[in-house]
Amino acid sequence: MGDNDVMMYTLTTCSHCKATKKFLSECGVKYEFTDVDLLSGDERAAILEDVKKFNPRCSFPTIIIGDKVIVGFKEQEIREALGL
Repeated sequence: MGDNDVMMYTLTTCSHCKATKKFLSECGVKYEFTDVDLLSGDERAAILEDVKKFNPRCSFPTIIIGDKVIVGFKEQEIREALGL
């Protein structure tokens, strides 16, 4: 991962998750995401363990930008983390 690689844990039903994806796309930021609610069984359990490492409350979206973790759609924090 480079300095500004963006990984998100999201839910398909979450309006904040949708807003974050839209915002990143509008900023031309490449990002990867996992829609946790589309997973099941062991895969879902494993991903939720990952989410808890970054965000013990396990709320969405959990956004990892480099070594920063941002929970929720906080546009200003996301901009700062990306250097926008």
